[in-house]
Amino acid sequence: ADLAVLVAEGDPLSEAVGAAYLAARGVPAANLIKVKLGTASDSLSVAEFAALKADVDARLPAGVQATLLTWARPSRVVGACSMGITSAMTLGFDTRYCNPTPASTPCPTTAASPLYDSEARRPQAELQLRPSMLLGASSLAAAQALIGRGVAADGTQPSGDGWLVRTSDTLRAVRWTDFAALPAAWRGALALNYVDNSGGSSAADAPAGKAGVLFYQTGLASVANLSTLQFRPGALADTLTSFGGVLPTALGQMPITAWLDAGATASYGTVEEPCNFAEKFSRASVLIDQYWRGATALEAYWKAVQQPGQGLIVGEPLARPFPDNPSFAIVNGEYQIKTRSLRPGSLYRLQYRRSGSSDWTTLATFTGVRGQVLDGRSPLPPAAAVQIRWQGPCPADVASSCTLAQSP
Repeated sequence: ADLAVLVAEGDPLSEAVGAAYLAARGVPAANLIKVKLGTASDSLSVAEFAALKADVDARLPAGVQATLLTWARPSRVVGACSMGITSAMTLGFDTRYCNPTPASTPCPTTAASPLYDSEARRPQAELQLRPSMLLGASSLAAAQALIGRGVAADGTQPSGDGWLVRTSDTLRAVRWTDFAALPAAWRGALALNYVDNSGGSSAADAPAGKAGVLFYQTGLASVANLSTLQFRPGALADTLTSFGGVLPTALGQMPITAWLDAGATASYGTVEEPCNFAEKFSRASVLIDQYWRGATALEAYWKAVQQPGQGLIVGEPLARPFPDNPSFAIVNGEYQIKTRSLRPGSLYRLQYRRSGSSDWTTLATFTGVRGQVLDGRSPLPPAAAVQIRWQGPCPADVASSCTLAQSP
């Protein structure tokens, strides 16, 4: 019910994909938005996009938090610079998010996303942003297979595997500094593999014959051996290269839709020259953490890219292998709190307030630990207590503490 599905009216593929998605995911019919959109071109002008976004924003049902675009093209917005259509739909077209020409530097950093590594659960309500994803399928059969993988992923809680590869392509392998520590950090919760081929031959840059792949991040213009891999439903996979999001050709590099064709469920790439700023691509440590703590594929990717303006996110947005099903109960005279959503290193408090007082007293504190589901205990409040609340990192400012839930 939080998702709106946007369909290009009169485009047979888009309309069929939209219908298939509603049927598979139970999206309310009121959340299907038909738009006037030419699908012959790979890109939209700024003026064309502005008209599209104004039309969509005016017609979205109240409460919609995110959007899914069901056409294969257009996939980017081109003006003084280029934005992926999913970034433009989310952030609005703004040259702060891409590389205007001429620029003061050939390839500048771009504006950061408020969604990056945030704790927002209701992004439109909390941040006034609706993250967007492009389904990215070029045929109905491919779309149905992709949707099926997303649905099949839900609640599976897989243990891995993840492949994080430092390739011999020095310019594209810059994310390795984030990769290297993750296998040890996630030991016991996820099976992650760090491969350092920085000193090897290009022939050894791409793992082959691997099964159960849940995460795959690398840095290559084109990734070999994809047809030999078996991806788990819900798999997230991408490579750091310049033009993977320039669909359908990727200007001679590997399009991000190749990951979907190989069996991944979502991917990410850029639509204009980003240079090799790691901040413009997904950060594995954030992507994996957000996904494991209960984010959907759409949320995990949006929270993993610090500077996403030049990017395009494709896939099945609602795939959720690690749903958080929190519970709060009284067991043997104590509160029992279960959740997998605690942010690693962040402090959470359960507090109560007495009648006639504005002061809150802490019953128990908990600290999030990476890869650990909280099964916490707390004493019950005194009989004079009239309210309890749960506090933790704020949705838009994780360094501050906010009330996340409160009794009447």
